[in-house]
Amino acid sequence: MPAVCLVGVLLAGGLVTLVFGFMKSSVAYSGALDRARAAPAVIAALGTPIRDGFFVAGNISVNGQSGKAELAIPISGPKGDATVYVVASEALGEWHFERIVVQIDRTGRRIDLLAPPSGRGLPTYPAAAPAAPAAGPPARPT
Repeated sequence: MPAVCLVGVLLAGGLVTLVFGFMKSSVAYSGALDRARAAPAVIAALGTPIRDGFFVAGNISVNGQSGKAELAIPISGPKGDATVYVVASEALGEWHFERIVVQIDRTGRRIDLLAPPSGRGLPTYPAAAPAAPAAGPPARPT
């Protein structure tokens, strides 16, 4: 193989490693991976330890204090493989997860990591009491 081709391959390999390294160092990546590793349903499906794969698909764009991330992170455990799908956005320097879903490869089951735990719905609040009628003479029919 000519030296020029070898240098090109090494540069391309370095660029790929740099891009994956940037993605893996992001809050969107690490936060979603931490949630997947801690989720009881994911642990039950994959076992522990849960490891992330090398090839991350998707994109991250950051412009100052705002950004957007859409990632597909391969993960695996002793019982099988899955993919963590992440949609997150950054506003005012803070990342917020819009979706984190783990899809188990062998069953196709999807686990929503942002859904409230089973049996515990979103908090409910009592309806506001109707306003008391204003004092004064009764209203006349129109």
